[in-house]
Amino acid sequence: MTIQVGDRLPDAPLVKVTGDGPDQIDTAGYFAGRRVALFSVPGAFTPTCSARHLPGFVEKADAIRAKGIDEIACTAVNDAFVMQAWGEATGVGDKVTMLADGNGAFAKAVGLELDGSKFGLGSRGQRYAMVVNDGVVEALHVEEGGEFRVSSAEHLLETL
Repeated sequence: MTIQVGDRLPDAPLVKVTGDGPDQIDTAGYFAGRRVALFSVPGAFTPTCSARHLPGFVEKADAIRAKGIDEIACTAVNDAFVMQAWGEATGVGDKVTMLADGNGAFAKAVGLELDGSKFGLGSRGQRYAMVVNDGVVEALHVEEGGEFRVSSAEHLLETL
């Protein structure tokens, strides 16, 4: 079942990419006591994700934080080393935290998996943006297949 506004995020492993390398985190602790804008992309280094989705959040990071967001995080079903390399290649700096969902456990736990096997991608996470307030989903914007609109930084900023 897909997670809904008002639901608490399920506990699922993610790996936070840091300057010192991968750091295993638990969702309960990571999202506790703060308001996080979390967006998901089908894959690091893929066209829309690299050209528009991630750069939009980097560009709008200060404006999003000014609306009461404590942290902006990007997740994808990629390993931590790919997420780290993608963050470095796109210059995210400290504007966006890169969270690896290497086995897709988080995507599955929130019911937002994507079957990308016809494109050679296997099981991935859908493209979406959500606001999580103290572990509870405050807003959720899931894209229809192949679209990029409601999960953009611009759309999220308009809805905050």
